[in-house]
Amino acid sequence: MSGKRKITVAYGDGIGPEIMQATLDILIAAGAQIETEVIEIGEKVFRKGISTGIAPESWESIKRTKVFLKAPITTPQGGGFKSLNVATRTTLGLFANVRPCRSFFPYVPTNHPLTDMVIIRENEEDLYAGIEHQQTNEVVQALKLISRPGSEKIIRYAFEYAKVYGRKKVTCMTKDNIMKQVDGLFHKIFDEVAREYPEIENDHIIIDIGSAIIADRPHSLDVVVTENLYGDIISDIAAQVTGSVGLGGSSNIGEEVAMFEAIHGSAPDISGLDIANPSGLINAACLMLVHINQQKVAESIKNAWLKTIEDGIHTSDIYNKDSLRKVWTQEFAREVILRLGQEPVRLRPVHYNEGDVMSKIKITKRPKANKELVGVDVFLDWDEEKRDPNKLGEILKTLSGSNLKLAIITNRGVKVYPDGHPETFCSDHWRCRFVDEKDGDKVTHDQILVLLSSIKELGLDFIKTENMYNFDGERGYSLAQGE
Repeated sequence: MSGKRKITVAYGDGIGPEIMQATLDILIAAGAQIETEVIEIGEKVFRKGISTGIAPESWESIKRTKVFLKAPITTPQGGGFKSLNVATRTTLGLFANVRPCRSFFPYVPTNHPLTDMVIIRENEEDLYAGIEHQQTNEVVQALKLISRPGSEKIIRYAFEYAKVYGRKKVTCMTKDNIMKQVDGLFHKIFDEVAREYPEIENDHIIIDIGSAIIADRPHSLDVVVTENLYGDIISDIAAQVTGSVGLGGSSNIGEEVAMFEAIHGSAPDISGLDIANPSGLINAACLMLVHINQQKVAESIKNAWLKTIEDGIHTSDIYNKDSLRKVWTQEFAREVILRLGQEPVRLRPVHYNEGDVMSKIKITKRPKANKELVGVDVFLDWDEEKRDPNKLGEILKTLSGSNLKLAIITNRGVKVYPDGHPETFCSDHWRCRFVDEKDGDKVTHDQILVLLSSIKELGLDFIKTENMYNFDGERGYSLAQGE
């Protein structure tokens, strides 16, 4: 076994064991220089009381081999079980999710035969941080976290990926017309990084119209870089419009470790029937081989897979009137093995470039901004019968001792005091913004502590505070609707 690259393999749940066996059979037949360490993850591990779905010794295997080929797993519903995929990505620093989306028309029907795009999704931040709280009887919140280094890292990865693989354009997708702070930061950093790559075209599209473009004319896109939640959604849209989510594989890349997986789920309803399409995991394994510098083996497998598709040898999920023969999971793998060394005739064959994307990812060191505290938002659980914001405002105006004055009250982000509109619906969750009595003066933490003590003395329930800062004189907080 000397000289072979060790990788960690998980057979997963549902159809996982079947498609993993088919994939490994192909890898071995193609001459992949790998040695596998098998770990157990997923439903059986969850049922043992391990909430992450992966045992400590399995973590050690992944950290040791630094390459993880994973079949789909099942997360039990309820019971506080956390997503194993999210846990793996965040624990191991797998910041870049890369999903190629290519059409295989006419052998896999699609309305978009010219599609050949790659979606590069930030993998650790955003709403997927999973920080949620129920704050009142009626309102829950989720915190969306976007960091400058996290954003810069994924954006640089996208441009370096484009360079290595000969891509011409990188498109950023956000919703910064609404989320001006979090998405605005991502867009701002994209513009900064893009200036360092003048040879690569770049643009920015609002995510809603960007999703529409993926559904309507995906051939107009090349490399797309976006945040975690948006990327999760649009990558499935892109996979489906190119033919089938069942064909897609993805890589999850970190500075030390990488994970490779099919993008579909564990499909327990067809488990054990030998009818699942192993293509998603086969394509993920090709991405893995490229990552460990076995490009030629990856090319041999991918081109054999393309030739199998081109020859009309299809599993039931993509079988159509123009297919030649319907095959089962293991039979499909055998057909791919028979075509090793061949290339497709009509479909464009694959030739992987050698190139190290990760070594080029350098985060810019920036001077620390001057951070100035200028106010505080205090959130209240207040549920008097009429929920009259004017009454709440009058109560809060009686506060004294902190030298902070009430500026506005909002409900669900909408200004309701002063000069609110009676038509605005109000929940039991109120944001009360306080600033210094002398407009423009700095605010201190001691003032905020006095303010909170005064609010408590009035019998009001404060459930959260958010300090308001300026950074180098630039506002670091959003204005309310109507403010």
